[in-house]
Amino acid sequence: MRFDKPKSIGIIVGIVVSIFLIGQQLGTLKFIVDIMGGLITNANPQAGEIWVIENSSANVNEIANIDSRLVREIRSIDGVENTYPVIITNAKATLGNGKIIPFVLVGSDAPFFVAGPVSSKIYKGQIESLSIPGAVSVDYYDAKSIKVDIQLGTTMEINGKHAKVALETKNAQAFGGHYMFTTLDNARYFSGLPDSKVSIITVKAKNKADIPLIIDKINHTFYGVKAWETEDLSNSTAKELLGSTNMGMSFGALVIFAIITGFFIIGLTLYSAVLDRQKDYATYKAIGASNSYVRRLILTQAFIYAVIGFALALILLDFFKQGVANVGLIISLSPELLSFLLLVTLFISIGGSLFAIRKINKLEPASVFK
Repeated sequence: MRFDKPKSIGIIVGIVVSIFLIGQQLGTLKFIVDIMGGLITNANPQAGEIWVIENSSANVNEIANIDSRLVREIRSIDGVENTYPVIITNAKATLGNGKIIPFVLVGSDAPFFVAGPVSSKIYKGQIESLSIPGAVSVDYYDAKSIKVDIQLGTTMEINGKHAKVALETKNAQAFGGHYMFTTLDNARYFSGLPDSKVSIITVKAKNKADIPLIIDKINHTFYGVKAWETEDLSNSTAKELLGSTNMGMSFGALVIFAIITGFFIIGLTLYSAVLDRQKDYATYKAIGASNSYVRRLILTQAFIYAVIGFALALILLDFFKQGVANVGLIISLSPELLSFLLLVTLFISIGGSLFAIRKINKLEPASVFK
């Protein structure tokens, strides 16, 4: 490794580039998948383990309104502790400079605010302030993306009606849009939705063990609606959107090509290094070194390359994570992702060394005298 620095550097660079690209793509995909189910991830998980929506959609972002009488009827089911109505509706906000921005209004009753925002994503203000008539929230990153100075106290018109920003969230982002959280009454006021309609009913069970039974009871009792566990609905939403946009295939193809490219670059570079120094390896074998000893020597080199390359790739990924966070792309380097990246690093480094090992196994000790 020390005496063939150009090839060593080439192998490490190949590992770094491959792992960085894979980590970047998977981290970005994870962020996109999370915001696809943003209505669920921004909601209060303690107030609704079950979501009831109209039964023609498996995507929480594309749902029709349902009868508000179901809120009371579902509450009467054995095992249900409470039910909460939620309104999701599209709206247009006209800002002070005349700019018109489409938003998704998310309304739920105080004090629980089952549809969010969760306390961990409140950046400025108090969630109780949303109870003020005409009060709405905006997100820090949404304000940056539309390049308008929106802060607490900013006034605007929503569907031609006066509104005021009373809360600022951070990273409560929507897939291809912007969320405005408010109360149920405010959402009705801005949207004109009648009292007879709601968009979602969240259900809190008395006992989590009863959740499957409650879901089954709702699905077999009430026409036109379907009950979901929140995690199942989030997964279904992501599956529907990834399938319809081919986004999953695009990201997956990039990851696979990065793995294949790294494998062959490292493998061929190690193979080339063995060809350049095959007399040295033949000398080892001529003085009594076994094939297994030489194999371990090459595998050890590959492992060292993997460790160095993985460490440098993580440093670059951390810089990337901090850089894109400023524009609202929140990359999470989770233990699962890091474990996967480490396994891929070992695969492309140690797996790539098999080209060189195969050559060494066929090398005759007598070739040192040629």
